[in-house]
Amino acid sequence: MKLKLYSYWRSSAAFRVRIALNLKGIDYEVIPVHLGKNGGEQLTESYQNKNPNRLVPLLDDGKNSIHQSLAIIEYLDEIQVKPALLPSSPMDRAWVRSLAMDVAIDIHPISNLRVLRYLIKELGASNETKDAWYQHWIKLGLTSVEKQLSTDQRRGRFAFGDQPGLIDICLVPQLFNALSSKMDMSHYPTLMQILDECMKLPTFIDASWEKQIDAEGPNPFS
Repeated sequence: MKLKLYSYWRSSAAFRVRIALNLKGIDYEVIPVHLGKNGGEQLTESYQNKNPNRLVPLLDDGKNSIHQSLAIIEYLDEIQVKPALLPSSPMDRAWVRSLAMDVAIDIHPISNLRVLRYLIKELGASNETKDAWYQHWIKLGLTSVEKQLSTDQRRGRFAFGDQPGLIDICLVPQLFNALSSKMDMSHYPTLMQILDECMKLPTFIDASWEKQIDAEGPNPFS
């Protein structure tokens, strides 16, 4: 049975999984879950029955399902070993995971849609305050990632060597978010160079915002 990916075109976490599936050459069907329509389709009872955490992505093989993007990506890397998304050396694997987690665990969760909605609806934050919060945490995180990648000898054409892997998978969606928010990206030349290399590849292009069946906006990198 073809894998089903419950996804939203702008979701960073779903974007990561789309890239990973494309890099692995695994066929899948996107099932759109609109995070804004009618208060959010992820909050409906039918979706909660599939995924109680009420987020995307969700990967379903017809018998089992997996949520959380990093868990899905590592599952894909285990069931189809080539091309590898993690290096072979234990130290290098740990380093790659640490950079990926800088993005997926430190930057993204405190600047995602449900957090921003809570700031406005429950705490009464203005749009200006919400935007300041959003850019503060992204800038803080990207500054750290830029510093690490700009000085590490393991970086090649991509974040680790000359083949895309887990860091790139996590980094590209976050850079899309930063670009979409009109951040000044001149402070992140290494990250933007990696983004440029990634967006030359069909695997990244086909996972991009504007290529999705539920797309409602352009690619901010183009």
